Amino acid sequence: MNSRKNSVDRIALPGRRKITDLVVRTLCLVATLLALVPLLSLLQFVIVRGAGGLSWDLLTQLPRPVGEPGGGMANAIVGTLVLVGLASCVGIPLGITTGIYLAEYGHTRTARVVRFSADVLSGVPSIIVGMFVYGLMVVTMKRFSAVAGGVALAILMLPTVARSTEELLKLVPTSLREAALALGVPRWRATLRVVLRTAAPGIATGVMLAVARAAGETAPLLFTALNSRFWPTSLDRPIASLPVQIFTYAISPYEEWHRQAWAAALVLVALVLILNVAARFFVRHRTDAR
Repeated sequence: MNSRKNSVDRIALPGRRKITDLVVRTLCLVATLLALVPLLSLLQFVIVRGAGGLSWDLLTQLPRPVGEPGGGMANAIVGTLVLVGLASCVGIPLGITTGIYLAEYGHTRTARVVRFSADVLSGVPSIIVGMFVYGLMVVTMKRFSAVAGGVALAILMLPTVARSTEELLKLVPTSLREAALALGVPRWRATLRVVLRTAAPGIATGVMLAVARAAGETAPLLFTALNSRFWPTSLDRPIASLPVQIFTYAISPYEEWHRQAWAAALVLVALVLILNVAARFFVRHRTDAR
């Protein structure tokens, strides 16, 4: 009797698993769709409001004085790329290095202090970071500059890159590390050539999240890079950026500037999307090539 009952349970168990799997998959799909609703609504709103203001002049010309029609934000587009590039040169290598240290040597007291500091830094308002860099660099240099803006954005990127790298490296199976070490590969090389390579697509996603945040920050740039109506010519001078330009135009009483602000917001979203796609393609191409 017991053997018959056990056989029935074995037959029913796969069916139960399939039902559970179907329910969980359905719930995940519903949760994903619910999360996409506000995102798609926001994108639709920006596209509808900004598409009418898009023009070649907006992408290629400098801003014009109040009262003159036309003009563009070409200097702000270039300035945003410069600031994000500076921030990436500082924040991404330092963040990935910190994440590797936390994942591979995270049981020490120093690692716990670094992890706690990263968590605290991720919750600090961006305007506080801007004020800190203002006191550290702008006051010292006695002028606003692109370098100060890049440092402020790098500080904002650092905790996101570090913590995402740490968590993704922890997901790499321990057997891969052990296999590399068993072949006589030094630990540092196993980490860089095996573990880091395996987690590279996920790390790229975390990096692009940090880049997207940095590209859209306004408050720290008001204290560091300020703004400019001209082409960027030096890294130790004020520089224009799309977030600050959008903020300036949005609070103005001029309808033409409001139209350009919406168009600039659409351009900023497109830039972030292009950077994300390019980074994913680059990482996948490099991974497949190896």
